[in-house]
Amino acid sequence: MADFRLFFVVLIAVSSISSNLFQSEARQLLETTLPEPPKVELPPLPKPEIPTLPKPEIPTVPKPEIPKPEIPTLPKPEIPALPKPEIPTVPKPEIPAVPKPEIPTLPKPEIPTLPKPELPTLPKPEIPTLPKPELPTFPKPEVPKP
Repeated sequence: MADFRLFFVVLIAVSSISSNLFQSEARQLLETTLPEPPKVELPPLPKPEIPTLPKPEIPTVPKPEIPKPEIPTLPKPEIPALPKPEIPTVPKPEIPAVPKPEIPTLPKPEIPTLPKPELPTLPKPEIPTLPKPELPTFPKPEVPKP
Protein backbone atom coordinates (compact mmCIF):
# COMPACT_ATOMS: atom_id res chain seq x y z
CA MET A 1 0.00 0.00 0.00
CA ALA A 2 2.83 2.35 0.88
CA ASP A 3 4.58 1.36 -2.38
CA PHE A 4 1.70 2.84 -4.40
CA ARG A 5 1.83 6.11 -2.47
CA LEU A 6 5.58 6.34 -2.99
CA PHE A 7 5.09 5.61 -6.70
CA PHE A 8 2.55 8.45 -7.07
CA VAL A 9 4.80 10.90 -5.19
CA VAL A 10 7.75 10.03 -7.46
CA LEU A 11 5.54 10.27 -10.56
CA ILE A 12 4.31 13.76 -9.60
CA ALA A 13 7.84 14.94 -8.82
CA VAL A 14 9.23 13.69 -12.16
CA SER A 15 6.37 15.22 -14.14
CA SER A 16 6.80 18.64 -12.47
CA ILE A 17 10.56 18.58 -13.09
CA SER A 18 10.13 17.72 -16.77
CA SER A 19 7.49 20.43 -17.31
CA ASN A 20 9.79 23.02 -15.69
CA LEU A 21 12.59 21.90 -18.02
CA PHE A 22 10.39 22.41 -21.09
CA GLN A 23 9.36 25.85 -19.88
CA SER A 24 12.93 27.00 -19.27
CA GLU A 25 14.12 25.69 -22.66
CA ALA A 26 11.23 27.38 -24.44
CA ARG A 27 11.97 30.66 -22.64
CA GLN A 28 15.63 30.43 -23.73
CA LEU A 29 14.58 29.91 -27.34
CA LEU A 30 12.22 32.89 -27.21
CA GLU A 31 14.67 35.26 -25.53
CA THR A 32 17.70 34.59 -27.75
CA THR A 33 18.26 37.09 -30.55
CA LEU A 34 19.36 35.79 -33.91
CA PRO A 35 21.85 37.76 -36.00
CA GLU A 36 20.39 39.25 -39.14
CA PRO A 37 21.61 37.52 -42.31
CA PRO A 38 23.42 39.73 -44.86
CA LYS A 39 21.27 40.92 -47.72
CA VAL A 40 22.31 39.49 -51.06
CA GLU A 41 21.45 41.54 -54.14
CA LEU A 42 20.79 39.43 -57.19
CA PRO A 43 20.76 40.82 -60.73
CA PRO A 44 17.29 41.10 -62.23
CA LEU A 45 16.22 38.16 -64.36
CA PRO A 46 15.36 38.81 -68.03
CA LYS A 47 11.70 38.52 -68.89
CA PRO A 48 11.02 35.77 -71.41
CA GLU A 49 8.98 36.68 -74.47
CA ILE A 50 5.73 34.82 -74.85
CA PRO A 51 5.03 33.97 -78.50
CA THR A 52 1.55 34.80 -79.73
CA LEU A 53 -0.30 31.82 -81.11
CA PRO A 54 -2.86 32.15 -83.92
CA LYS A 55 -6.44 31.47 -82.94
CA PRO A 56 -7.75 28.25 -84.46
CA GLU A 57 -10.89 28.48 -86.55
CA ILE A 58 -13.73 26.32 -85.30
CA PRO A 59 -16.09 25.20 -88.08
CA THR A 60 -19.77 25.74 -87.43
CA VAL A 61 -21.99 22.69 -87.62
CA PRO A 62 -25.51 23.26 -89.05
CA LYS A 63 -28.35 22.28 -86.78
CA PRO A 64 -30.55 19.50 -88.16
CA GLU A 65 -34.22 20.23 -88.41
CA ILE A 66 -36.34 17.92 -86.29
CA PRO A 67 -39.96 17.73 -87.45
CA LYS A 68 -42.53 18.24 -84.73
CA PRO A 69 -45.02 15.38 -84.38
CA GLU A 70 -48.64 16.23 -84.99
CA ILE A 71 -50.80 15.79 -81.93
CA PRO A 72 -54.34 14.71 -82.83
CA THR A 73 -57.10 16.82 -81.34
CA LEU A 74 -59.77 14.81 -79.57
CA PRO A 75 -63.33 16.03 -79.28
CA LYS A 76 -64.44 17.04 -75.79
CA PRO A 77 -67.02 14.67 -74.34
CA GLU A 78 -70.33 16.23 -73.32
CA ILE A 79 -71.10 15.73 -69.66
CA PRO A 80 -74.79 16.04 -68.76
CA ALA A 81 -75.55 18.63 -66.10
CA LEU A 82 -76.59 17.02 -62.82
CA PRO A 83 -79.43 18.58 -60.84
CA LYS A 84 -78.51 20.03 -57.46
CA PRO A 85 -79.65 17.77 -54.62
CA GLU A 86 -82.16 19.21 -52.22
CA ILE A 87 -81.22 19.02 -48.56
CA PRO A 88 -84.25 18.30 -46.42
CA THR A 89 -84.81 20.60 -43.50
CA VAL A 90 -85.26 18.87 -40.15
CA PRO A 91 -87.26 20.72 -37.50
CA LYS A 92 -85.33 21.46 -34.31
CA PRO A 93 -86.66 19.52 -31.34
CA GLU A 94 -87.72 21.53 -28.35
CA ILE A 95 -85.74 20.78 -25.21
CA PRO A 96 -87.84 20.95 -22.07
CA ALA A 97 -86.56 23.31 -19.40
CA VAL A 98 -85.01 21.47 -16.47
CA PRO A 99 -85.61 23.11 -13.11
CA LYS A 100 -82.49 23.94 -11.16
CA PRO A 101 -82.13 21.86 -8.02
CA GLU A 102 -82.18 23.78 -4.78
CA ILE A 103 -79.15 23.21 -2.58
CA PRO A 104 -80.00 23.48 1.10
CA THR A 105 -77.78 25.78 3.08
CA LEU A 106 -76.02 24.06 5.97
CA PRO A 107 -75.48 25.88 9.24
CA LYS A 108 -71.88 26.79 9.97
CA PRO A 109 -70.39 24.65 12.75
CA GLU A 110 -69.23 26.46 15.83
CA ILE A 111 -65.59 25.98 16.69
CA PRO A 112 -65.07 25.79 20.44
CA THR A 113 -62.36 28.02 21.79
CA LEU A 114 -59.81 26.21 23.90
CA PRO A 115 -58.04 27.92 26.78
CA LYS A 116 -54.35 28.58 26.21
CA PRO A 117 -52.14 26.39 28.37
CA GLU A 118 -49.93 28.28 30.75
CA LEU A 119 -46.27 27.42 30.60
CA PRO A 120 -44.48 27.21 33.92
CA THR A 121 -41.74 29.76 34.37
CA LEU A 122 -38.40 28.25 35.24
CA PRO A 123 -35.97 30.13 37.45
CA LYS A 124 -32.82 31.28 35.66
CA PRO A 125 -29.73 29.34 36.73
CA GLU A 126 -27.01 31.34 38.39
CA ILE A 127 -23.72 31.38 36.54
CA PRO A 128 -20.79 31.29 38.96
CA THR A 129 -18.13 33.90 38.35
CA LEU A 130 -14.59 32.59 38.38
CA PRO A 131 -11.72 34.70 39.64
CA LYS A 132 -9.34 35.96 36.96
CA PRO A 133 -6.06 34.07 36.95
CA GLU A 134 -2.98 36.13 37.60
CA LEU A 135 -0.20 35.79 35.07
CA PRO A 136 3.35 35.71 36.39
CA THR A 137 5.56 38.59 35.26
CA PHE A 138 9.04 37.83 34.05
CA PRO A 139 11.88 40.34 33.85
CA LYS A 140 12.87 41.37 30.33
CA PRO A 141 16.18 39.79 29.29
CA GLU A 142 18.88 42.19 28.21
CA VAL A 143 20.33 41.62 24.77
CA PRO A 144 24.13 42.09 24.73
CA LYS A 145 25.31 44.61 22.16
CA PRO A 146 28.01 43.41 19.82
